[in-house]
This record gives sequence, C-alpha cells and structure tokens, in this order.
Amino acid sequence: MTFSEWQQLAPEAAARELRRRTEAFLSPSQRRAALAVLPEESELAAAFAGSRPGNPLRGVPYLLKDLFDVAGMPTYAGSLFLPEVRAKPESDSRIVQALAAAGAVMAGKTHLFEFAWGLTGENAHYGDCEHPRFPGRTTGGSSSGSALAVAADVVPFAVGTDTGGSIRVPAAFCGIYGYRGTPGDALISDAVPLSPRFDTAGWFTRSAADMRSVLDALVGPFEGGPAPRGCYVEMPDLEPQVAVACRAAAAGLARLADESTRGELLARFAPAAEVYGVLAGAETWKIHKKWAERHRAQYGPLLQDRLERARGISPAQVAAVEPSFEALVLAWKRFFQAYDFLVIAASPFPALAKADCTPANRLRMLDLTTPASLAGLPALTIPVPLPSGLSTGLQVIPSDPRSRVFAWVLDAVESGAAKS
Repeated sequence: MTFSEWQQLAPEAAARELRRRTEAFLSPSQRRAALAVLPEESELAAAFAGSRPGNPLRGVPYLLKDLFDVAGMPTYAGSLFLPEVRAKPESDSRIVQALAAAGAVMAGKTHLFEFAWGLTGENAHYGDCEHPRFPGRTTGGSSSGSALAVAADVVPFAVGTDTGGSIRVPAAFCGIYGYRGTPGDALISDAVPLSPRFDTAGWFTRSAADMRSVLDALVGPFEGGPAPRGCYVEMPDLEPQVAVACRAAAAGLARLADESTRGELLARFAPAAEVYGVLAGAETWKIHKKWAERHRAQYGPLLQDRLERARGISPAQVAAVEPSFEALVLAWKRFFQAYDFLVIAASPFPALAKADCTPANRLRMLDLTTPASLAGLPALTIPVPLPSGLSTGLQVIPSDPRSRVFAWVLDAVESGAAKS
C-alpha cells in the first residue's frame, strides 16, 4: 500500500488494516524479532483520528526504531537493560515530533541489532529478523525491524538510523529505498547514541514516490537547477552478479568515473573500514563503559565481544588513523569540486544467510559504507534487483541532503519505472 492508499482509509479501517498486515505478513517469531511495541487497535484508531487534514503525511503510518523516545514508553535499543539505567522518557524525540507535525502516525516501535552495533538482523534477546521473501537470510541491520516491516508491506515507511551502514545495508538486502541523513542534525540529536560523531537518522520506503514525500516533509525544500553531475565508481570485491547489476543500474544516473577520479577515491577509501572501527569504537566504549561491567551478562555475545575490542582501543591507535581520516575527507572535498554526487554499490552481495554473517563479511560491507560515514555525508539507497530474486542497492552520495540530487535521482527512477 502506498501513502495515498493509506490516506484514503478511515481511522478505524486504517488501524484494523495495520493489525491485519502485522499478523498476516509476519510470522509469530518474526513479529517478536521485529516489533518492540505495537499498540492495541483502539489506540491506533485514536492515533489515526488525531492526524489533521492538510498535513503532507496525514494518515500515513510508520514504525519507529527503538533508539528514539516516545513519552511514557521505555526505550530498550534492542537490549534487555537500558530502561534500568535510563529514566523513562517524558517527551517525544525530535523526529517523532517532526513526523507528527507532518501528519504521520506513529504505529509502534521496532527492534534492532543490540544498541545498533551491527550490520545484520541478529539479536540474541528478541530473535533474528529474516528477509520476508527468503527465510533464513538476514534483513541486514542494525535497523532490522524497521526494514523488515517496510519490506513485508506492514507499513509504508519506517524510521531507522545509520552510523556505519545501518540503513543502507538493510535497504539493499530487502530491495527497498533508504535515506541516511547527516550527523548532528536535529532528527538524530536525542536518539540513544552509538557513536555521536557518525550517527544519523533516516528511514525506509517501498517506493521512490513515497521516499520523495518524506524527504519533502522532513528535509526539503530542494534547490532547482540543471541536472546534477555524478559519476559511478565500481568498488572492488563485489560479487559478479552485484557488479553487473549495479553497473547497469548506475548507467541511468551517472557516467563511469575517469581513471584518475576512480584511482584517487579508491586509494583514500581503502582504509575506511579500519579507520571507522577505531574512531567509532572508541566513542562507543565511552558510552558503554559505565554499564559494561555491571550489566555484562545482559549483553548478547556479539556485543560482549565488540565491547572487549572497543575497550582496548588506545589513544595511540586513534592518533594513528587520523591522517587516513583527514585524507579521506579531503578526497571527498576535491571530488565535490568536480561532481555533485557519487554512486557506488551499497552491498557487495545480496542478503546473507545466518552462517555467512561473519566478521569477514562485515568488513566487506563496511568497505562500502564507511567512506560516506567518515565524511558525515548523506546517502540515498536505490534498490537494485538481481536475477536470483534477491537484491542489492546503489548509494547515491551528495555533499548536502538539501541539494537537488535526491529529488533528481528519485524523479529519474520513477521515470524509468514508468517507461518499463
């Protein structure tokens, strides 16, 4: 269902339809894995009734990643213990307020990879989120419950976060659209942090038109002007089917980068995953060190391992990666002097089976996502279907989310879809 189809329903019918879709499209185990909070039908009907006519997202339901606060509702962040160490929220997060002002209806909260510290749909406490059409394969994460709910068509959009790829990877795996904002903006300012230097807010939609509607409501207005200049860089270590599909999909948006541009970017991007691991890990340890010993047994095994590694990051290690970090940021600045946006793959492979959610494959994903994360850049993920029925995605990366790039790209995608 599109935004406009939801908007045609009366409040009681919308509430009933949302509950029906939850039960029909998600198995009991996947409901537990994906949904942290789902209000009763009467509460949902009241929420739909409270959405005022005339607002751009009036009557459109969404689910909220459980890193953001809703007044009077505990925020778990995919963990077991966060409400024990954090006061119950007395007000809504800024993104919830902004969406309410635009008329959107908060229809529940979603689970995530514990404390948003991972790129798969795994969670030791609530269960793993699986691809809705390929059980046994991950949705990707950390915004796993939000991605699953949109991919399964339970809701037309859902809020997530992206620090090192937590919107871009699940959007690619699930074949949906994903938007990643910029660090430090108002929409991420009061979320439970992972690494404040790199944390961003964003969302998923099933269609380009609906993505444009949310962008217009929360990010716009967009600048006008001529068609933006972009180029496509084929990243190393892509699976052959992904490389072929991404190259074909990118051809409608941007030309191939010249050898000089490609060589410069690949050289500066090469250490990005390592640099990100050190800088983000050091920040995350500062947040968790006050809980790490007292609540160690309440963290899942993956988090316990990551905490131990983050604990060991020294000031000398941070200093050692700073030159690579600065060189990468400078390379982006030089790139944007010649181009308006870069297109690269969002995942090196389609959705992974549980057994393939390994540290090595995590690094392969971070190789693609961390170049934009380190530079604090926004990104739009465009789904790219594969012959197998699975999917990957393209990252479209401009220097500013308010530039004309995202509007132009979404218009181009819609136009291409209409022609096909």
